[in-house]
Amino acid sequence: MINKAGREIPQFIDDYKDVSPYAGAFESLGERIKTTAKIKSFVPGSKKLLATIDEAIEKTGLKDGMTVSFHHHLRNGDQVVNLVMAAIAAKGIKDIHIAVSGIFAVHEPLVKMMEDGVVTKVTTSTFNPGPVAKAITAGKLKKPAVLMSHGGRPRAIECGELHIDVAFIGAPSCDEYGNMNGTHGKSACGFLSYAYADAMYANNVVAVTDTLVPYPCCPIEISQEKVDFVVQVESIGDPKGIVSGTLTITDDPIRLKIADDTIKLADAAGYIKNGMSFQTGASSTALAVAAGVREIMKERKIVGSFGLGGIHSYFVKMLEEGLFKNLFDTQCFDIEAIRSAAKNEKHMGISGSQYANPHNRGSVVNNLDLVILGATEIDTDFNVNVITGTNGVIMGASGGHSDCAAGSKMAIIVTNLTRKNFCIVRDKVTTITTPGETIDAVVTEYGIAINPRRKDLLEAVKNSDLPIIDIHDLKTLGESLVGEQTNCQVTDKIVAVVEYRDGTVIDTVKMPL
Repeated sequence: MINKAGREIPQFIDDYKDVSPYAGAFESLGERIKTTAKIKSFVPGSKKLLATIDEAIEKTGLKDGMTVSFHHHLRNGDQVVNLVMAAIAAKGIKDIHIAVSGIFAVHEPLVKMMEDGVVTKVTTSTFNPGPVAKAITAGKLKKPAVLMSHGGRPRAIECGELHIDVAFIGAPSCDEYGNMNGTHGKSACGFLSYAYADAMYANNVVAVTDTLVPYPCCPIEISQEKVDFVVQVESIGDPKGIVSGTLTITDDPIRLKIADDTIKLADAAGYIKNGMSFQTGASSTALAVAAGVREIMKERKIVGSFGLGGIHSYFVKMLEEGLFKNLFDTQCFDIEAIRSAAKNEKHMGISGSQYANPHNRGSVVNNLDLVILGATEIDTDFNVNVITGTNGVIMGASGGHSDCAAGSKMAIIVTNLTRKNFCIVRDKVTTITTPGETIDAVVTEYGIAINPRRKDLLEAVKNSDLPIIDIHDLKTLGESLVGEQTNCQVTDKIVAVVEYRDGTVIDTVKMPL
């Protein structure tokens, strides 16, 4: 047969794939799209920039029953989820599965969409207490929500368990060809780590931006070959909504004592040392731990390897002071972290998969020495709950909790023993988020319980002045202060499935009575 270039091409060639004759520089592109689902071709001269989100919905072929995804780096300041879902609802599209990496109070409009059947399933790895969490607990979602970890989400996307039809990526800075970053623009939020897997594996990718810049948008974080369309809107969100709480060190004497004992425990166990790696959350107690570790590092001239996870101003200071060689960032928790991410080459963004996927060739959490975590409940087997309150209402999701506990050399829970009228330590937690076999110690104002599995830790602290206490005795002490605990009464209706980081089901959340 003769191809378009005038060459005679055989219909069959030994030891080669099926022969497709050249038909012109652009003629066969559409045919390849039809036959190769994962490959898309973009004809030079075509335009990706669309006028509206409505047009993007039409161009991507979004219809009933599909899965759409979003990222949560703008946290409670995000507007992309609400903008896109309002447009989807207005078109009469139903039965949508939202695979959003995080849900916050600002996403309250989703509640009405659940009631109307627009949204019938939710998959997420971050939940903040709020209307959507309460609505799911109350059974307003047709299908059970799926609660993943930050490492479990990209694992599921990469292996095909979580298939995304259309990913809508909030892009603080973007050009009309789809190159984007999260560190520049009026709505800069830091690195777009949790959107990387979506950009790589979704059938269609739409960049939604409020800062359209001339080509090329540099630095390029997510690149043009992964993006189908670009839509410019007035605002993708308010970066002021990124900050959760005060992001300041506690001045509560009780929490300061917990932080001080945590630092002493980590030091006695030998983890505050040259080359150390460290992750801590942004609670006031965790920040007090970070501040105390910083002072020890300065005093002893310790230089750590890296700080990890959600990055805040305290970690930025430690990087700038030379206390850490690098920061590995999955999301920015405050404006100082965003500033640092934009200018400091030692402050590096990493994907959710690189951070914590248990099924890749090695995630960063596996190199983590010390992690400081919180808990809503912990039981005498050291199982931890950060998903529900004692009343059974959804308050959160795993985030990086189970990932870091599994990967780190030492995972410490910091918490007050009692809150209001209940004891944190229970016979059995309401919902298991993180299995006890991966938790090493619990530090409270009334003492430190070390997991009996960690005989090396018990040996390391046996001659210290640390207040070591058996976790059963800690529970008894807590109940002597607030009374014996009762379990939440639930129905048989499962409102959420709790996946461990490897995709296995570690628990379910049932609708409370």
